[in-house]
Amino acid sequence: MTGHQVVLITGPAGVGKTFLACALGHAACRHADRVRYIRVRRLLGELVVARLDHTYAQVLRTWARTDMLILDDGGEPLTAEQARDLWEVLDDRYGRGATMVTSQVPVAQWHALIPDATTADAILDRLVHQAYRIDLKGESLRKHLSAGDPARHTDT
Repeated sequence: MTGHQVVLITGPAGVGKTFLACALGHAACRHADRVRYIRVRRLLGELVVARLDHTYAQVLRTWARTDMLILDDGGEPLTAEQARDLWEVLDDRYGRGATMVTSQVPVAQWHALIPDATTADAILDRLVHQAYRIDLKGESLRKHLSAGDPARHTDT
């Protein structure tokens, strides 16, 4: 994945969203792209700390320069400040690098997770309109893996 594509991977827990995103990130690394993976909550936490220690602009530049940014577990409700921080990251990256977002929440419901409608429109405008969408379906792979592992079961 090169350029400034956006990929949105959605589906229920355990269907392989993170696995797929990381596999695509690994493939990009093999092509010498700089890839960074982070869960959305950790990214937002880093930005809070960066604001407090006056490195906010520097941290935003770091995220903007990454060839591919994988944001995992997007789709949780955001505060107004978190939404603004996410918008800053996405706006700086728009047209500059690839962004991938995984979420259990369907894209059609993302607007409701952002408290300010204007910020929600700005974020979704940078993510959704020209994105490749992958909607995974099925049961949790963890359920199938645990059922096939005899070490996890005991007979009584």
